[in-house]
Amino acid sequence: MTSKLLAAEIAERAGIALAIINGTHLRPLARAVEHDRGTLFLARREDNARKAWLGGRQKMAGALVVDAGCANALGKGASLLATGIVQVEGTFGRGDPVGVRDAQGRPVAQGLAEYTSQEIEAIMGLRSERHEAVLGYAPRAAVIHRDHLVLL
Repeated sequence: MTSKLLAAEIAERAGIALAIINGTHLRPLARAVEHDRGTLFLARREDNARKAWLGGRQKMAGALVVDAGCANALGKGASLLATGIVQVEGTFGRGDPVGVRDAQGRPVAQGLAEYTSQEIEAIMGLRSERHEAVLGYAPRAAVIHRDHLVLL
């Protein structure tokens, strides 16, 4: 059942309605409606396939806690920048899925990290022009780019 619910959540995010019904009967959808059987999940939003996958119930490798200004900017479609990060939780690598929470612990978003947890700890709170001096290489555009981030 867990895999069915995960599929339903991904479908909902992708703008697809999904029904969990008995498919062994002739005309299963009509039968489910006639007999009031099964569970229907309606589409909640219209994310593209990648964002629907990112917003699914995958296991997060860690979490980033952000300040109120950063949480507000994310809500308006911005990428996650190091300046707004106040805490790094867990150990993760570049490309790993991470959760993003506000200072009160409320989930804000989740996405794919562009840096390791150690690199983020080194640059959190810093403006991007200071990243190269701290990291020793030219920085990426964001800690989590908006194309790899989904709001919760």
